[in-house]
Amino acid sequence: MKTVDDYNFNNKQALIRVDFNVPLNENMEVTDANRIEAAKPTIIKILEDGGSVVLMSHLGRPKGRESKYSLQHIVNKVSEVLGVEVKFVEDCIGEEVEKVVGKLQPGEILLLENLRFHEEETKGDEEFAKKLSRLGDIYVNDAFGTAHRAHASTTVVAKFFEDKCFGYLLAKEIKSIDKVLNSKEKPVTAVLGGAKVSSKITVIENILDKIDHLIIGGGMTYTFIKAQGGKIGNSLVEEDKQELALEILKKAKEKGVEVHLPVDSIIADSFSEQASTQTESVDNIPDGWMGLDIGPETIKNFSNVISKSKIILWNGPLGVFEMETFAKGTIQLGEAIAEATKNGAFSLVGGGDSVAAVKKFGLEDKVSYVSTGGGAMLEMLEGKSLPGIEAIGE
Repeated sequence: MKTVDDYNFNNKQALIRVDFNVPLNENMEVTDANRIEAAKPTIIKILEDGGSVVLMSHLGRPKGRESKYSLQHIVNKVSEVLGVEVKFVEDCIGEEVEKVVGKLQPGEILLLENLRFHEEETKGDEEFAKKLSRLGDIYVNDAFGTAHRAHASTTVVAKFFEDKCFGYLLAKEIKSIDKVLNSKEKPVTAVLGGAKVSSKITVIENILDKIDHLIIGGGMTYTFIKAQGGKIGNSLVEEDKQELALEILKKAKEKGVEVHLPVDSIIADSFSEQASTQTESVDNIPDGWMGLDIGPETIKNFSNVISKSKIILWNGPLGVFEMETFAKGTIQLGEAIAEATKNGAFSLVGGGDSVAAVKKFGLEDKVSYVSTGGGAMLEMLEGKSLPGIEAIGE
């Protein structure tokens, strides 16, 4: 796996695909600069070598040129995070852009306008990719969040470069997921939460051969419980996935994987912060009530499994953590993972909601790695090869 460490960028221009698809408020200010921070080590390495940097990214899903999606809005924040003044150009291809790029000096950074202002980007258009390729000597992909898309800037452009490599961020993502999927250390535990079995089924099928324990929480719990004949009241359920849930339990058993389902739930009489709540056995929830978090007994069981694990993957919250009343299970599981990490386990957290949870509850620095790409990480866990990663290896 070639990374920026394999190259000396002295007097070279690096064309870097970054993921600066960051949230903006109504004043067009960046509200979360994490993705910019994540790309910083790669960019600084190239500048310190004596190279120059051309950054390309998308922002949102514009239909044509929409000024609210212009990367002009983030220039100041990128300059601030990198500690270097960042230049900006109002397009990403064409003669004007090539002129500006041609004048870049070592140590300078140029940010191109939103790639998705051209529909050829998402279509993976070869001619568009060729035009992008004129803007650098070495292609660096550091955008894990888009590595599962075969777009012009993430995949197609690589074929026009002799020299191409991964940035630190993307390399770290690949290594972290590989560490979970191909670990020599045991036991390996996967914690899968979230609402639906259907969205996690391919992940479960792919990882059953690689794990020792599977902890299931969140809304998908109740599909498993109902499939086994339990009473789940008004809890979330995928009626048409009950057979599938039983199939998963059967496969896990055949492969010697221990499945841990909740034994009790914090139940509520409505989906609301103000609802009446009580603790009930997970398979005996009265009509009109719904399970919205794991109960104390379950927290104890899950924490016990986590404490003995050497490798931990966490994808998906265990309850409706956005409401304080139903956040306790997710918080305490996160704390158990942090504790296990402190004691030498490797922990990988990924997927939008689990990442939001670890940030919200101050656990981000207490786990080994927080993935920056939800969809891309899920596809890797499903065993799919990602076009953006394949393209560098070619």
